[in-house]
Formats: sequence, C-alpha cells, structure tokens
Amino acid sequence: MSAKQAVSPEDAGIRGTEAGNPILVTGLPRSGTSWAGKMLAAGGEVVYVNEPLNPQRPPGRSPGVLNAQVTHRFQYICADDEDPWLRAFSDTVALRYGYAAELRRNRSPSDLARLVKYATAFTVGRLRGRRALLDDPFALFSAGWFAERLGCRVVLLVRDPVSFVGSWQRLGWSVDVRELLGQPLLVRDHPQVESVRRLAGSQDRIARTAALWDVARAVAEDLAARHPSIRVVRYEHLAADPVAAYRDLYAWCGLAWSDRAARRITRACTAPARGLSPGNGFAWTGLSRTAYRPMDSRRALTAHHDRLTPEEITRIQTLTTPHL
Repeated sequence: MSAKQAVSPEDAGIRGTEAGNPILVTGLPRSGTSWAGKMLAAGGEVVYVNEPLNPQRPPGRSPGVLNAQVTHRFQYICADDEDPWLRAFSDTVALRYGYAAELRRNRSPSDLARLVKYATAFTVGRLRGRRALLDDPFALFSAGWFAERLGCRVVLLVRDPVSFVGSWQRLGWSVDVRELLGQPLLVRDHPQVESVRRLAGSQDRIARTAALWDVARAVAEDLAARHPSIRVVRYEHLAADPVAAYRDLYAWCGLAWSDRAARRITRACTAPARGLSPGNGFAWTGLSRTAYRPMDSRRALTAHHDRLTPEEITRIQTLTTPHL
C-alpha cells in the first residue's frame, strides 16, 4: 500500500454522476470483461467506456476520454504517482469529454468519428445522470486505487486457467513480464509479481501465461480481502447461468434490474456468435474497438478443449493448482 494517507473520493473532490459511483470491470484480457461490461450496460443506466488504459490506439490513447499518458501494459497507479491519473480519471468518471485534448492528438476521419461517439455519449450520459462504466483489463493491478480514490465499485473477473491460457494460445498472445517488473511501485505493492522474474526472457508461452494468471489471481484475492467495494467474480459462474448471475451483480453494483436488462442479457448469452470466422473467438469491432460478441455462454465454458492438447491441459493445471 502507498505511504500516503488514504483519502476518501469525496474529500479528494472526485465523484461520479448524480446517479451513483462509477463502476470498473477488470480482469486479465480474455477473462470476459467486455462481455460483462456490456451486460451491465444492458439496463441503460451507464455509459460504457472501453479500455482507456489500453496502450494500443485504438481503443486506448484517446485523450478526450482519458487525458494521461499510458506508458505500460497493466499501468500501475497508486497514491505515490497519482496526480496526472487523478486529474484525468476524475474527468472520465464524471463524463467530461476533453474535446481540445483529443483534437490536438487525433484528427483522422476515424478519430473524429470516435470523438463524436464518445463526446455524445458522455454529454447525454452526464445530463441524464448515468454512471460511467469502465471496462479495462489493464486496470487490474490498480483496482485498489480505483476503489479508494475514485469510489468505484469494482467487478474483478477471474477465468478458469485452462480456458484462459487456451484462449491466449489460440490468439498467439504472449506476456512480456518486463512490463510488470519494470514498474517498481507495482512490485512493491503487489510482491506476488516478483514470482514472474524467473521467466524473463523465456520462450515458453504457456509457462509465462500461466504465471500471469497465477499472479493476477493472487492479487485479485488480496485486493478483494482489503477492499469491500471490490468483488471477485468467476467467469464460469456468469456463463453458466447468466440471467441469475447478472441479476445478483446488478444489485451489488447498485443498478436497477429490469425487463429490458433481462431480455438483452438472455438474447446476448444464448445466441451463436455472429460475424466471426469459424474457430475465431476474438475480433476488434466498432468505433469503441470492443471484443464483445453475442455468444452461447454455456457452450463457451468448454471451448478450451479444442484449443489445447491433453498434455498441455495437464501442464496448465499443474502450474496453477495452488490457486485453484
């Protein structure tokens, strides 16, 4: 934890809209954050903000949405270095769009289209008293700061490690552990991160991805134990019975459950994915560049079986067993 004394969001002058505190949905990429964020937005009470801390442009690096410089994947934010982040995120969660900052950096036609989309959503949302919902897997390690300093209700998703590693394997994704180790405040506040140092320079993608899952799960448990406004939610729990699970999550987030939300969630979680090539479970789409797709959520629970060999499944289970 930071050496600075904890200050409430109200004392810091940070508030969401009149309707209530902002919501953060986080968890490692491919843990279902886009899906969960869209389902929590189905009732129409929030403004969905996609991955402001993503270092890739798009969906990140939009100063109109977040006027701060992201330098790392999984950027760590704490009270010791919070000044630019507190200023920037206070505008984001209050749904104040930075027109001038956006136009100074991004002026292509697609940039201007995103400006119109977000500026309109922020303005309408603020006028109607909607809450900001940040969907950002890159905020995972900073979730405590979001809870303490921005007053966020944090939904922290954890996915079964075999499914998680299988998804990363299929997409050819890999983690550079130096992105974590190169942030001294992150290593200080979450010493679990130090365990990945042995894999620096390793070409073993399964071992690196399993180690990232291991660290993230340990950090998630620690954060939830220390912050009552952080809730760890298993992806599999949401996928197995989405209507009942999301109804409970709506109540915890302070969102009103409605027939509209129930219908949209049912429709989104029982349909086959549309617009994807066979075997592909990921695609960036839309101006917000979200990876969410309508899907049969129960069928998704067993998708890893065609992504990994039996030997690979056994190995991942062995690498992650201590935290299962």
